[in-house]
Amino acid sequence: MNPTMQNPVQAGAAVAAPAQPPADPAAPRCAPPWRAPLLLLVAGLAACALFPDQLGLITRIFITGLFVLSLDLVVGVAGLATLGHAALFGLGAYAAGIFALHAHADPLLGLAVGMAAGALLALLSGAFLLRYEGFTFLMLTVAISQIVLNLVQKARHWTGGDDGLSGFTMAPLLGRFTFDLEGKVAAVYALVVLVLLFYVAQRFVQSPFGLAVRGIHENRARMAALGTPVFRRLWLLYTVAGALAGAAGALSAQTNAVVGTDSLSFALSAEALVMLVLGGAGQLTGALVGATVFTLLHHTAASINPYHWLFVVGGLLMLVVLVPPAKAWGWLRRLAGGVR
Repeated sequence: MNPTMQNPVQAGAAVAAPAQPPADPAAPRCAPPWRAPLLLLVAGLAACALFPDQLGLITRIFITGLFVLSLDLVVGVAGLATLGHAALFGLGAYAAGIFALHAHADPLLGLAVGMAAGALLALLSGAFLLRYEGFTFLMLTVAISQIVLNLVQKARHWTGGDDGLSGFTMAPLLGRFTFDLEGKVAAVYALVVLVLLFYVAQRFVQSPFGLAVRGIHENRARMAALGTPVFRRLWLLYTVAGALAGAAGALSAQTNAVVGTDSLSFALSAEALVMLVLGGAGQLTGALVGATVFTLLHHTAASINPYHWLFVVGGLLMLVVLVPPAKAWGWLRRLAGGVR
């Protein structure tokens, strides 16, 4: 058919249709949200299979990784510097332990109780803390942590005081898998919970809500001027972070069958912050990397010299601060000839 005789509507549509630009092969591509959790699951299962004699250490890495992941939501994503995050972890641990001792020993129910306890403390304390920022917020988080620690020490009937909470045993997971002395069930259980909550946290951060919180981190006044409810956004994120920290505490109580007051200590909050700095804040995966590196370093250095392992950690932290990971990675690439 002659092109000049075609239907005028079709001809108009052909003229009005915008030309599709060719795909840029150099444009960055977003990784699917399941890729990182799937890689974490594979790496965790491989570690359990390759090092069956170190399942206790591997389980501790999983639990610590979840705790530092929750801290990354507060520090790296929202930009709220805190030194009282251990209060959320410790309260989740005590809640799970007390629930197993006096109510029910099912691990999943205890995990839900630990998450609820951490979220509740974050919800209540956040209503007060998040009205402040900067150094004031930092000091108030330390104060909240010390108040919770003192309350736990006073409530000896429930918590065991300074002696810690013990004497509870967990029921089989899903009614079939008994917690064994080798730690196989505990390791896989902690890994699965970590992977699921990592996926949830990743989706949460990449959602419009998470992007708004990142905007608050960059410029709180500008986001408030744009109409963003700054306080409510931060309050919800702080509560979610509390739930994740409570889950880590519950896992710690269930896999160790003991809860001590050190789970609420200022030292634990500081260690978690160091792990986050080591791995890089704000990316979530950095929290897992930092927790893994720090825990392995702690384990190795303490086994060599239990009195001076902090010297090694301090030296590594100075190295990371003076030579950031991105700069070190670029230097290694140039050294290998990857970048000219």
